[in-house]
Amino acid sequence: MPAVAVAPVPVPIKKDPKLANNWKKKTADELSDAEVIAMPDDEYMNDKQMAFFRHKLVQLKNDILANAGQTTENLREDTVVVPDPADRATIEEEHALELRTRDRERKLLKKIEQSIARIDAGDYGYCDETGEPIGVGRLLARPTATLSLEAQQRRELKQKMFGD
Repeated sequence: MPAVAVAPVPVPIKKDPKLANNWKKKTADELSDAEVIAMPDDEYMNDKQMAFFRHKLVQLKNDILANAGQTTENLREDTVVVPDPADRATIEEEHALELRTRDRERKLLKKIEQSIARIDAGDYGYCDETGEPIGVGRLLARPTATLSLEAQQRRELKQKMFGD
C-alpha cells in the first residue's frame, strides 16, 4: 500500500525569550519555528519572516509535487490484472483513496501559489477581512491562512448556520 502523507498535528509553540534575537544572526531558511515565534511583535512580517514563510511554502509545494510523481508511479505499477474480485476491489479502493488525497493536495497547491503571490505583493500575514495580523503561530500551523482566527471562526459559524 502506498504511503499517504498525513499533515502533522500542530503543537503550540511558546515564546522563548532566549531565542528573541536569534533571527538577527541567521538566514531565513536557517530559522526554526520557535525562533520565528520568539521574534518581537514589532518585527511582524519583516523581510526575514516573509522569506521564512516563502521558504516554508516552497518546500511544501515541492513535497506535494514529489508526492504527485510518486502517485503516478504507484498507479502504473498496480495496474496488473487480478482475477479475484475482492483483490481487485481492494486495489481500486486504494487507488481511489490515493487520488482523493492528491486532489486535496492539488487544491492546497493552488492555495500555496496564492500565498506565495501574497508574499510577493507584501500583504501576506494579514487578514483578508479585517486587515489585522493573522499571527505567526497560526501561519506556522497553516501557512496558507488568509483569515485571522477570529474571522475564520465567524466564517465557519456563518457557514454552519446558513450553509455554504
